[in-house]
Amino acid sequence: MTLLDRRVVLAPMAGGPGTVELAAATTRAGAFAFLAGAYLPPDRLRDDIVLLRSAVGGAPFGVNLFAPSPYEPGSAARVDDYAARLRPLAEKAGVALGEPVHDDDSFDAKIEVVLAERPAVVSFAFAWPPADVVDRLRSAGMEVWVTLNEASETAWADELGVDAIVAQGWEAGGHRGGPVDTGHHQAPTRLLLQSIQQLTSLPVIAAGGVSDPAHLAALLDAGAHAVACGTAFLRADEAGTAEVHRHELTHRADTVVTRAFTGRSARALSTSWTEVFGEAAPAAYPQVHHLTAPLRRHGKATGQPDLVHLWAGTGHRSARQAPAADIVAELLSKA
Repeated sequence: MTLLDRRVVLAPMAGGPGTVELAAATTRAGAFAFLAGAYLPPDRLRDDIVLLRSAVGGAPFGVNLFAPSPYEPGSAARVDDYAARLRPLAEKAGVALGEPVHDDDSFDAKIEVVLAERPAVVSFAFAWPPADVVDRLRSAGMEVWVTLNEASETAWADELGVDAIVAQGWEAGGHRGGPVDTGHHQAPTRLLLQSIQQLTSLPVIAAGGVSDPAHLAALLDAGAHAVACGTAFLRADEAGTAEVHRHELTHRADTVVTRAFTGRSARALSTSWTEVFGEAAPAAYPQVHHLTAPLRRHGKATGQPDLVHLWAGTGHRSARQAPAADIVAELLSKA
C-alpha cells in the first residue's frame, strides 16, 4: 500500500474546500492527501499536481476523479420540471439558472494528465472506471482505488482489479461516491467497513462522519487500513471553504442527504433549499449540478447560506478552525 504507515487520509473535496495548500499541509503532517480533480480543467489539474509534488518534496499523494455518470434519456423532462420549481428562487436572487447539460468532466483528458504526472494513487467516485483505464493506470505504476457505499458492489471492485476500496458510510458529508445512487438510506461507516471486509482481502479505507480521534481510532481497531476525513478539515486554515460555509458549520446542527443541489445524493447542512426542494429534485447528475451552479455561486458570493450547498458530515460540529497540521495531530492522538 502506498499509504505505508499513514492512517489519516485527506478526502478529496471538490469545488473549493480542497486546495493544494491543504493537501501539502496534511501531507507534511503525516497524512495521505488527495487532490480533488473534479470540476477542474485538465490544465489546472496538471498544474496542481506539479505544485503539490514540489511542496511535499516527493511524498506520495493521490488524485480523485469522477468517473462519468451514464445519461438517462428520460431525465430531461424531470430536470425541466425541477428548473421550473427553482426559477422563482433564482429570479428573486437576480440570477439565471444554468444550462442543464450532461458532460463527462473532461474525463479522458484528465486520465491523460494523471498518466503523465503519475501520482501515487488515482481514486474514482460516482461510477466504475473503465477496465482499460484501470489497467493503464496500474501498468504505469499507480494504485487505483474505488469508492463504495454498498457492500454488494465489492465483487465488482475485485473484478476490476483495483488496489483498495474506500468504504464511504452514510454519515459522510458531500456526495455519495459509490457507483449506484439509489437515494435510499445506506449502511453506516463501521457496518459498511465490516461488511466489505468479509467479502474481500483488499485494503479498506473507512470514510464517513469522522471528525474526532476516538472515532478514528475505533475504525482502525475495527480493521480499517486508514480513515479518510473531509469535514474535519473544512475549517482548516488552508482549506478553500467559503466563509458562509465555515460560519454555518458552527451554527447549524442538522444534516440531510439530498439531491437538491446536483441531482446526486449528498449530505449537507439542512437549509430552506433542502427542505423546500429536496423531494422535487430528480436523480440527474450532472445536469442538476449545472442547472443550480449559478445560484449556488451567487449564494457563496453574497453570504446567503440558503442558496449554498453546505456539504457536511454528521460530525461537523467537532470540526475546528486550526492549522491543518494541528488537526492531523489531534486525529492521530488516539490512533
